[in-house]
Parts: sequence; structure tokens; C-alpha cells
Amino acid sequence: MSPPRFQDVPVLSVIGCLLALYLVWRVIWPLRLSRPVRIVLGLLVVALALHHRIVAQFAGTMASPEIPKAVIAVLATGFTTLLISAVFVLVLDALLLIARLVRAQRVLPMLRAPWLRPAAGTLALLLSAYGIWQGMAVPKPRQIEVAIDGLPAAFDGYRVLQLTDIHASRLLTGAWVEKVVTESNGLHPDLVVITGDLIDGSVSARANDFTPLAKLRAPDGVIAITGNHEYYAQYAEWMQAFRGQGMQVLENTHTQVQRDGATLTIAGVTDPVAARYGLPMPDLTAALAGADPQAPVILLDHRPVEARANAAKGVALQLSGHTHGGHIVGMDQLVKRANGGFVSGRYEVDGMTLYVSNGAGLWPGFAARIGVPSEITLITLRSR
Repeated sequence: MSPPRFQDVPVLSVIGCLLALYLVWRVIWPLRLSRPVRIVLGLLVVALALHHRIVAQFAGTMASPEIPKAVIAVLATGFTTLLISAVFVLVLDALLLIARLVRAQRVLPMLRAPWLRPAAGTLALLLSAYGIWQGMAVPKPRQIEVAIDGLPAAFDGYRVLQLTDIHASRLLTGAWVEKVVTESNGLHPDLVVITGDLIDGSVSARANDFTPLAKLRAPDGVIAITGNHEYYAQYAEWMQAFRGQGMQVLENTHTQVQRDGATLTIAGVTDPVAARYGLPMPDLTAALAGADPQAPVILLDHRPVEARANAAKGVALQLSGHTHGGHIVGMDQLVKRANGGFVSGRYEVDGMTLYVSNGAGLWPGFAARIGVPSEITLITLRSR
């Protein structure tokens, strides 16, 4: 099966291209350099904005660039620099316009200084390099407690470890995944759940990168669901590969965990991107069919956007990812608008607890974290 188109990137490319042209106009063209040099620099900036598509023409796909790790890191740093620089320059230009309108004569010379916008670009480069370094860091554990109404006494203190958005790739390789697994096993959970986006790329391309996940250990096993990235390359093959690693993959179904005669239901749904590929859409009703009506339900749903609807169907705890916590402080306000108002951490939603993890990894096409650390989440259940 040929890799399907990665349809989330064009919007990013269009925005990036517009911002690149803006930077060429406001930063590159005013430089005191020869015209040919400025033209070359301008073309490089525009090419950087379109690098996802350019790389996909020659190596891999937009979802999974199959190029050396160092090259991905450099491109990611450059692309993030472009975005942050554009924000800085837009702010400076807005201040310049305001200063003109209010005739702030003392401020105008500083805002017009020829060094100011290049300096903003330099600061953006430093922040971006830090952000990519943070994006590639091994996540640290975050521990929380969640109280659940009607939780059987046998499950009071039950430890659920959530991994999400691992995004094993040429950037976050098998060695990195191995460290994530080691960190996870060191927390000694009772159950491991993985809430989607385990990989980027085909089964053959990631042959050495996802296999460390087979070393995850918990008495009640490892349960996984799909995220949107599983659909971008060989969905059926990945489901078989995950199950071959000993994971129980829930596709609009549920399983039950037993302790001293008490039951806890773990349900999982698919991702809405399935509609593009003619595959089953998320269906919580189907997932809960036949479940013990007395058992509390923990739902694994890659995206947090349907939290209110899920709460209405009796879910006690929903575990999600997808947002990466918003990537960058401030950008989270945009990300949450596309995800039902949820972006990072714990939310109380109509009697249900929603936890949105920042995720362990990142898609290589936008691999920056600034002020939004990655995480491995250990959730201890408590009777309310």
C-alpha cells in the first residue's frame, strides 16, 4: 500500500510561505548587501518554509522525512526560527505603527533601527535551537492522582502509566525510544496505556525504532489506541506490528482489568482522520458495548476534543494527547481552540476527569518545545 498523503501539512506550508515572504520584505531586503546575495537569502528563507514538501519529493513523506537526524534537526531549527522571527517582527512593526499614530517621536528612531529586526532574528534562532533540543529530550515523569466516583477499593492506588505521541522517527530513533521505555518501567506501573501517534513512517522504515516498545512492562500489560499519524502510512500493517509487540490495540472496543473480583473497564476509540481512508470512525457506543455497567470506565481517546460528549456517556477518566501541550508558550492558546478548549494537563468536564498529556515526543516537521516540556505520565487512581 503506498503511503497516503499527509494532509495536515499544506496549511502549515502556506502560513510558513506567507511569513517567509514577510521576513524577506522586512528583514532580508533592507540588509546592506548586494542584490544577488539578498535574492539568494530570500529564496533560502522561502525554501525553508516549504521544506516539508521539498524533502517529501526526494526522501520519505511529509509525515516521515527519511533523511539523517542531524539534517532534520537543522531544518526544524530553521523552520522554527522562521516562525518565531515572523512573530517578533510583526510585533515590532505593530509597535512602530502605533508609535507613528500617537506620534511618539522618542520611540520611533529605536523601532526603525536597522539592527533591531536582525537582532530579533538572532534571538529567534537561539530560542529555536533550545526548543529543538527540548523537543528531542527524553521526557521526565509527571505524577498525578485522580479521584473516581465508585472506584472499587481493590483499585484504590492503582497506577496507570500513560505514554502518548511518541512519534518514533529518524529524529526520535530507537535509542531514544529505549530510554523512554526504561524511564517508564522504572515507575513500576500496574498498567501501561499508549494514546496514539506511536510512530511516523512505514513499518520497514521504523523497524529498528519501535521495537523497544516491546520491553514495556506492567502486570496488566500494555494497551494502545491509534492516533492520526498511524493512518498516514500502512495502518493495517502497523496494527499487526503493534500486536506483534505484545500490545492490546483497542479499535472502538474495550477490555476489562480484574482485581480481587472488582472490574475496571478500559475503552479505546479510533481517530477521526480515519474518514479520509475509509476506515472506522471513533465510536464510543460501540467501544462500550457489552461492558460492565457498574465498572468505572477509563477512555483512551487520542484527541481531547470530544471530552464533553464522552463525559455524557459515563466515562470517568479520559486520557488524551495529540496537542503536544501547544509546543510553545503562547501558541497553546491557538492549539486549544482546535481541540475543544483543551491543550495540556487536567480538566474537570461535567463530572469526568480529562487528562491531556504533553506527550513524549514530537512530529519531526515541527519538533520544538519552549516552556512546554514532554512527559511520561503516571496516574494513581483514588476512590473519591
